[in-house]
Amino acid sequence: MEYNQPKNKRGIMSDFRAQALEYASSHLDEFLTYLSDLIAIPSISTNPENKDDVYKCAVFIVEKLRSIGIENLQIFPTNKHPIIYGDLLHAGSGKPVVLIYGHYDVQPVDPLDLWQNKPFDCLKKDDFIYGRGASDMKGQFSACISAIESIIRTGDFPVNIKFLLEGEEEIGSPSLHNFLLEHKSLIKADIALNPDAGMLSKDQPAIVYGLRGLAYFEARIYGPDRDLHSGSFGGVVHNPAQVLCDLISGMHDSKGKITLPGFYDTVRPLDERERLEFVRLNLDDQYYCNQTGVPHLWGEEGYSAVERASARPTLEINGLYSGFTGQGAKTIIPSYAMAKISTRLVPDQTPQEVHIQLLKYFEANAPKTVKWEVDFLSGGSASISNYNLPETVALANALETVWKTKPVYKREGGSIPVTAEFQDILGMDSILTGFGLPDDNVHSPNERLHLPTWQNGIFALIHFFYNISS
Repeated sequence: MEYNQPKNKRGIMSDFRAQALEYASSHLDEFLTYLSDLIAIPSISTNPENKDDVYKCAVFIVEKLRSIGIENLQIFPTNKHPIIYGDLLHAGSGKPVVLIYGHYDVQPVDPLDLWQNKPFDCLKKDDFIYGRGASDMKGQFSACISAIESIIRTGDFPVNIKFLLEGEEEIGSPSLHNFLLEHKSLIKADIALNPDAGMLSKDQPAIVYGLRGLAYFEARIYGPDRDLHSGSFGGVVHNPAQVLCDLISGMHDSKGKITLPGFYDTVRPLDERERLEFVRLNLDDQYYCNQTGVPHLWGEEGYSAVERASARPTLEINGLYSGFTGQGAKTIIPSYAMAKISTRLVPDQTPQEVHIQLLKYFEANAPKTVKWEVDFLSGGSASISNYNLPETVALANALETVWKTKPVYKREGGSIPVTAEFQDILGMDSILTGFGLPDDNVHSPNERLHLPTWQNGIFALIHFFYNISS
């Protein structure tokens, strides 16, 4: 492909930059083979039966990093899944230190029957590769590895780099907080590069400067001490499933506003500049309908769809269970009902505050006919980064060089707890980008990665590392 060649002070492109780009162009098939082998490892962090697979994936990554020259590699054990560290620190004290963050664990594959191929048997079809983790996020950090390999094979690396790759992001990164506290000096860097974001489209790169936080709960309603015959006890014993449905339905009002006591008290309002930037994204209601297949949108009154999807707090029911769910009929009053509940948080909300608010809601609204519990499972705070940082400008220029259009700046609706942790513990901002597309089916069957976009991402990252060194 053709590039808008960035020039140095002498007016010519760096020979090393050109050589790295050429190396990448001639080794794309090898990079794809590595990615396919990486996807083939079923590193599902939430499933205990996949614990050995997660560790196998960590070892596989370390072997790759060692093969391209990354030093001081370590696999740190945790209570669940290991954390990988490595570095290459030969650029000198006058050059920045970039921490490359990623996660190698993946989501479960259910429902399996909706996949067109086995989730870990990589299927290359047209311009896509299909498999769990292809986009989230094995494809993303493998693009970083491929870019770094291209530079190392053709010259000295222009900046100092560190790697931090974890195997628990999909379960809320429970080990990461303590790890960062215990290894501050090891992890400390000038900036973190996190490719766990994505493109607006294949033709429009993006830089994410804000991420929502997350608070995840499990709520349980307990009724009788066993399942009861609904003919004998219906109308006498309050059905836990009905109670749970009533409580859930009351968590939003008719205008989409969340009713937990004090839920919006600490929400940082959007400023006018941000709202104008959201308009520039040009993501209208029809865009979201096309992406999701729904006939009409729903949500908090007074905000655009893109604001609700990325910069306003939400509450969602992620799963429900109660009673008999098999084929045929079984006439019972179930003994209990359960719901998985998540909230996406914005600055300056905290998971702990939302847990208290949810408890207060249940205390005020749950009937005395049942017992209940609400457990906090995981969470992390929202994060906002300064998108005028020199490192962010270097990335923006790199993306523009390859895609020949300026990137858009946006806030992302998802949660990456590590960005807030980096800010709170290390005082370090993150720059987030990535080369996944909105229709990559992340967390769903038939997850995929658009290969031309991924390849362009490798080229862009090469430009970034050279841009940031100057």
